[in-house]
Amino acid sequence: MQRLKSFRARISRRDEILLGIAGFVVFISAWQLTAMSGLIRPTFLPQPAEVVKGLVSLFTERDFTKDIAISVGRVWLAFGLSVLIALPLGLLMSSYRSIGAFFEPFIDFIRYLPVPALVPLLIIWFGVGEASKIAVLFMGTFFQLVLLASDDTKRVPAEYIESGLTLGASNRQIMRDIIIPAALPNIVDNLRITLGWCWTYLIIAEIVAANSGIGHVIWSLRRFVKTPEVMAGILVIGIIGLVTDQAFRYLHRRLFRYLNR
Repeated sequence: MQRLKSFRARISRRDEILLGIAGFVVFISAWQLTAMSGLIRPTFLPQPAEVVKGLVSLFTERDFTKDIAISVGRVWLAFGLSVLIALPLGLLMSSYRSIGAFFEPFIDFIRYLPVPALVPLLIIWFGVGEASKIAVLFMGTFFQLVLLASDDTKRVPAEYIESGLTLGASNRQIMRDIIIPAALPNIVDNLRITLGWCWTYLIIAEIVAANSGIGHVIWSLRRFVKTPEVMAGILVIGIIGLVTDQAFRYLHRRLFRYLNR
């Protein structure tokens, strides 16, 4: 118990899991008590059991599994394209100042633009099909990820690079054998974070001229004030995000065990 109270002390994996479960139990209990109190109308805050019933009805009455698969596919396609372009560009921007000076101001400009405001323009460019939805998710992820990747590689100690140059390593060897391995733990962690950002833009991507996906289902149910089903759809996004996040954490621990010693 004392270890749990110690400042920045490590705790066991078992304690992490138990505390995480306890956090959900407290949240659901507070939700249940608030809904039962009558302070908020059930139309706006249904009880957890009603949300669970709504979740069951989504799968039994609306073929929700198909919508989940479509949304997951859209997110991973957009995220994969972002990673494929952002990581090499970020490495180059941090390694060659001329490339960084050329791209960074423009990327800074774009990443401060609100993605929802770009939706009409993206529809004009790409139409109302899948391309515009992927573009929305890409815009919400790429410009953040490229700068994070650039910052991660900038943080590699100069002593590592100087040692490589002293030993006669070429630029390619320094990039491959020094910079990328040293920056990779932070890059993987930032991939986890930016994937979460990609999911946050899913509703925006799927409410415009969409006929499938989790966002489309949530937006359609909203018009009929089916709050339990709407909350159930949001719950599904949260569960997918939690599972994905934990998978990234597990991968990080497995790949970089030396950081957890």
